[in-house]
Amino acid sequence: MTASLLQTRDLAVRFGGHVAVDHVTCDFRAGELTAIVGPNGAGKTTYFNLISGQVPASAGKVLLKGREVTRLPVAERTRRGIGRAFQLTNLFPGLSVFENVRLVIQARCHRGFDLFSMAMSHAEISEAAQEILARVRLWDLSGQPVSELSHGNQRKLEVAMLIALDPKVYMFDEPTAGMSVDEAPVVLDLIAGLKDDVTRTILLVEHKMDVIRTLADRIIVLHNGTLAADGPPAEVMASDVVQEAYMGKALEDV
Repeated sequence: MTASLLQTRDLAVRFGGHVAVDHVTCDFRAGELTAIVGPNGAGKTTYFNLISGQVPASAGKVLLKGREVTRLPVAERTRRGIGRAFQLTNLFPGLSVFENVRLVIQARCHRGFDLFSMAMSHAEISEAAQEILARVRLWDLSGQPVSELSHGNQRKLEVAMLIALDPKVYMFDEPTAGMSVDEAPVVLDLIAGLKDDVTRTILLVEHKMDVIRTLADRIIVLHNGTLAADGPPAEVMASDVVQEAYMGKALEDV
C-alpha cells in the first residue's frame, strides 16, 4: 500500500462550547483523490482549515510526509507542500493574470527580485506561466487585471496559481461553485489531470455527487464533526450516512 502523504491524528477544534471537528483521524495517500462530503455544518471546511493552518487545532496533530506541522503557520505549511486554492486568490488584484501566476512560480523557486536573478530566470518563468495559463484557458486574458475577471475566471485562476505552486497536497474547496456549465468542465478536467501525478494527493470538498462520482478514488463523510464513513465511492455513496446527508433522512432513524 502506498505510504500516507498527509495524516490527521485525533484532530479537533472547539469554538466555545461547540466542537466543530471532533478528533478526526485519517490518512491521505499519494496518487489518490479523496472527496470529503457531508451536510452543511458537518465540519468539512473547518477540517480543511485545520489542515492548511487557517484555524489552530484545539487537539490532535497534522503530519505531512511523517513530520508534524500542526503548529506551523499557513505560509510555512504552504512552503512544505500543502496548497489550498483560495490561499492564492487575488494576491495582487491590480496586477495582470499573467503577473500573478509568474510571481507564484518565482516565489516557489525561491528567486528574489534582484536584477541578476530576474535576468537569469525571466524566460523560463514566463514560459512556465504561459503554459499554465494555456492549460486553464486563460491565456487570452493574461494581460487583464485580476480585479476585472469574472467569478468563473477567478476560480480558474485559483487553480492556475495552485498548479504554479506545485504542492504535494492539492486542496480544493468546492472548486466549481458559482461557475457556469461551460466553465466548470475546464476546472474538473484540470483536477482530473492532476491525478496523473501519483506522487501527489488531492483533497476535494464537493456537494455535487456527479463530480464526486467522476473524480473520487475514495470518499470520507463528516457528520457533526466526526468521521462517519470512509471507503470506495460506490460503497460510501450507498451507505446510510450519505443517504442521510443528501436525501434528508434523520441519522438517528437510520
